[in-house]
Amino acid sequence: MKLIPRRLFSNVRAVSGKIVLRYVAFQLLGLAVFVLVLLIFRKLVYVYPMWLFWVLTLLWMVKDALLFPLFWKAYDWESGNESLSMAGMKAVARDRLDPSGYVEVRGELWKAVIRKDTRPVEKGERVRIQDKEGLTLIVEQYDDLS
Repeated sequence: MKLIPRRLFSNVRAVSGKIVLRYVAFQLLGLAVFVLVLLIFRKLVYVYPMWLFWVLTLLWMVKDALLFPLFWKAYDWESGNESLSMAGMKAVARDRLDPSGYVEVRGELWKAVIRKDTRPVEKGERVRIQDKEGLTLIVEQYDDLS
């Protein structure tokens, strides 16, 4: 499987052709609906010049190309198990965890609960991820000295 060079997407790893193909397939469906709406509008409401139709269609495709670097992760279904390997990672509490709240891990907010045998974690404190149950992380306090 060919990979797209990393330099095209500064904040991502190399993107596989499968992801690009999925993205294009979904965007073609959206493009088809857009074109259909434009043609119906032209037929029933207002007869605009055909050059405008082609310009709008081209702009729609450019929009899809420009948004790919922002949304490609949503089409990466194979790496959905990355969250299983979160054990041991560090996170920052965004709420007071007593016993639950939210933590930030790799720029994403996750619901988290602290282990029952630990004191509450204050907002801004660092925690270590122990486990994951569904979409909830099990965390414990983390000392930089340990």
